[in-house]
Amino acid sequence: MARPREFDEDRVVAAAMETFWRHGYEATSTRDLCDSTGLGPSSLYNTFGGKRQLYLRALRRYYDTATAEQVEILRGEGPAKERLRAMMIHAVDADLDATGARGCFAINAAVELAGLDPEVRDAVRRSFDRVEDELCAVVEAGRGAGEIRSTGDARVVARRVQSTYYGLRVLSRVQDDREVLLATVDGALADL
Repeated sequence: MARPREFDEDRVVAAAMETFWRHGYEATSTRDLCDSTGLGPSSLYNTFGGKRQLYLRALRRYYDTATAEQVEILRGEGPAKERLRAMMIHAVDADLDATGARGCFAINAAVELAGLDPEVRDAVRRSFDRVEDELCAVVEAGRGAGEIRSTGDARVVARRVQSTYYGLRVLSRVQDDREVLLATVDGALADL
């Protein structure tokens, strides 16, 4: 299959991201990528350099879209705990609404490849670090407003919230009871 005349690289990377997200890196074949992107094998390799390079591009796209969305929620209006809850509820609802319980692409990449591939680890770490920084800012704002009582280093508190958040993303892959997930969110926030 030849490269389409009006090649839209963003659309191709978005389609590849969805394919990797649904199947994982190892289970995604070149044929799967060709089917989802509309590119032939030679165009795929000539344009992106191969499956791994396309996967890294997909992780960058996830950072630019999903991670940016998390940051936007955290920077929103309202009290700190409401913003933290909004981010977690957004993830719960997205994960429960998604076909195939695909979870978080960055977490999936962390579990599947980050321990084996330094570039994947760096890409995932970039997303995690950005969310952590934003969570830390929300924790500090919440403390300043007297809303968050947790003492100690704000970054440690932010990491605890982040761990709960990422745990929810994993749990939602096997737990489809929204009320159970919401109870987890509310319990974690009550402890702040």
